[in-house]
Amino acid sequence: MMQNVHLAPDADEDDLYSGYNDYNPTFDTEDLENDVAFQQAARTGHGRRPSGTAKIPGTPTLRPLATGFGSKAILTSSMGRPVTGAIQDGVARPMTAVRAAGYTRAAMRGSPFDPLGQGRGPISPLEAKNADSAEEKIRQLEKKVNELVEESCIANSCGDLKLALEKAREAGRKERVLVRQREQIACPENLDLTYSVLLNLACQYAANGMYAEALNSYQVIVKNKLFTSGGRLKVNMGNIYLKQRNYSKAVKFYRMALDQIPSVHKEMRIKIMENIGVAFIKTGQYTDAISSFELIMSTSPNLKTGFNLILCYFAIGNCEQMKKAFQKLIAVPCEVNYDDKYISPNDDPHTNLLIEAIKNDSLGQMERERKSMAEEYIMTAAKLIAPVIETSFAVGYDWCVEAVKTSQYVELANDLEINKATTYLRQQDFKQALETLKMFEQKDSNVKSAAATNLSFLYYLENELAQAANYADLAVISDRYNPAALTNKGNTIFAKGDYEKAAEFYKEALGNDSSCTEALYNLGLTYKKLNRIDEALDCFLKLHAILGNSAQVLHQIANIYEIMGDPNQAIEWLLQLISVVPTDPHVLSKLGKLYDNEGDKSQAFHYYCESYRYFPSNIEVIEWLGAYYIDTQFCEKAIEYFERAALILPTQEKWHLMVASCYRRSGNYQKALEKYKVIHRKFPENIECLRFLVHLCTDMGMKEVQEYTTKLKKVEKLKEVREQRIKSGRDSSARSRREGNASGDSGGTKGERLNARLKAFPETSEPYESSICKEIDPLGPQAERPKTAARKRAEEDDFADEELGEDMLPE
Repeated sequence: MMQNVHLAPDADEDDLYSGYNDYNPTFDTEDLENDVAFQQAARTGHGRRPSGTAKIPGTPTLRPLATGFGSKAILTSSMGRPVTGAIQDGVARPMTAVRAAGYTRAAMRGSPFDPLGQGRGPISPLEAKNADSAEEKIRQLEKKVNELVEESCIANSCGDLKLALEKAREAGRKERVLVRQREQIACPENLDLTYSVLLNLACQYAANGMYAEALNSYQVIVKNKLFTSGGRLKVNMGNIYLKQRNYSKAVKFYRMALDQIPSVHKEMRIKIMENIGVAFIKTGQYTDAISSFELIMSTSPNLKTGFNLILCYFAIGNCEQMKKAFQKLIAVPCEVNYDDKYISPNDDPHTNLLIEAIKNDSLGQMERERKSMAEEYIMTAAKLIAPVIETSFAVGYDWCVEAVKTSQYVELANDLEINKATTYLRQQDFKQALETLKMFEQKDSNVKSAAATNLSFLYYLENELAQAANYADLAVISDRYNPAALTNKGNTIFAKGDYEKAAEFYKEALGNDSSCTEALYNLGLTYKKLNRIDEALDCFLKLHAILGNSAQVLHQIANIYEIMGDPNQAIEWLLQLISVVPTDPHVLSKLGKLYDNEGDKSQAFHYYCESYRYFPSNIEVIEWLGAYYIDTQFCEKAIEYFERAALILPTQEKWHLMVASCYRRSGNYQKALEKYKVIHRKFPENIECLRFLVHLCTDMGMKEVQEYTTKLKKVEKLKEVREQRIKSGRDSSARSRREGNASGDSGGTKGERLNARLKAFPETSEPYESSICKEIDPLGPQAERPKTAARKRAEEDDFADEELGEDMLPE
């Protein structure tokens, strides 16, 4: 009931929907059947528009219209209906587009209704391209050159410099063919393509270190006046000369490029001026370099230029300017609000997830890198100028700390204080280092943890484990997530022998920071102590994946494989270690030992020789090389090694005897005899030396044989007496209880016994044939002489003992 009821709006309010029901009654078609004028016009043509032009140009005068009764009549307008283009009540009737709907004059002649033109038949095919035409060949060749240039750039970005150069050369060859074809048909040149090909070729030459070819390619571009921007490439030429250490030419080309670059390119001009300053530093022209850097710092300051400016003032020793340059450096804005940007304003989990996501994106990484670079420049500059800008190192460091505290890098002040303590350590001033670090005990937790960590490590190095443990506990309490503090705590427990607990601290440190290589290395050592070899191997293999070619890690892996009884794997890892530290004599000797155990004497000899070359004082290596030459019957070469061993250990008789034995085995008996005499003078009680002297003198028929024989007998008897004394000393307490007060007489008895034994020696005229006289060669038994084809002895005659008759004797 209420659906037909409409409330009247207020008089002062506008109806938003007013006017939609209003319409012109002229367009009312419902009452056309009752319209007498319309019906009359439809039947008789009454009211037809007279022939003539329309009031508005462009409107057709006649308009054929087929009625529903099949009759065809041309209507102008109905009574009361405005004509096309006519103006009624100030409003013009719009023109209609009848031609697009198919209403044409041809419809009156009986043509079918075909608005889409389908009755006209199939469309004629497009004209095929002529592939043999010169223009098409040029177009395809241009496309191929562009593709080669793109492939060259992609290969360079992927690191395949050789492939990039090949593609660039091929593009250059095809581009020259293209130029010749254009000349033949008088087609204009494509300068942009030529420029890109030559520039890419020059860049690829430079990337592959072919600087001469790169310079030639750049010269082709620079000298061509058609290339309007070719002068900028003189910067690239200056860079090549800088790499070639031709600094004067580098400065020349940099200045030429600076003249051709407009002032609107401000950043490029600044970079070129930085390069000029660096080239001046390379040539030692610090004053000119300072001029360039000062100009940059006054127009567009940056951290790198400020640091280079400090270096120049440090080189010329201008302390005041160093201070000013340092203040300019810390005044350079970092433009990174890293801490404030990633703090969540509320506890919304969605917001927190979003912040964590953007914190590690590429932009966040760039911000961290920029901040760390700024801190590194400032810290390095402070450490550089602190010892020279004031009367003492401590005063200079204090000035740097105060300057940093008043800058935007205020958080670096504590780091500078810790570096100050580290510098005291390098200067062996442990007292000042301890005092400096102890000042941080009352500061915030992070700084306190860092200072306590350094103190713990310092006490650990001094072997004061109690103090080291105390400060390690303080560091852990201040910051439980500090991996260095946990590692130091584990070290103090490791030193006490509690390996299981130490491993727990190392694991916790790795849980806080998986990249803490110190904790991972110490965990591997702990597993070795616990004899958990497989777990230790896993730790060191992970560490090898992180650090790459670390000598300590490679050595530990090789040692673990040796413990596991896998010498082949140990050798492989030691060979990798040799590629990192090729001059380590201990690694070389270890390789030689492993090859020797495997029976590969040639490889063992090679590595032992290399070890001896770098460290000729290793007795084990010297002994092995000497024994190797003796085994291979080259006793003359073994003399060199045994003589060096005798120089290293002059109080050991063994090496002197080996030298003499080498002389004797090589057939140089005279030198052997002289060497034995020298040994006898140094070690008069050496029995082996006397035995060889007796043997040599006997073989050579010398008169000293009786003298050495007598000395040998006396030394042997003295040796027996000493051995008896040692043997009797074991039960001397029991013997003294039995003999009582007869101990004084027993001493005389021993002396008489010793005299009796000495008198029992045979006289010097008697031959000495004691069984003890058989000398023992320190080099071992001499190799047997190979048997020769000697005549066989005649067999014994069975009748040798029979007497021969007189008739059988010769006359």
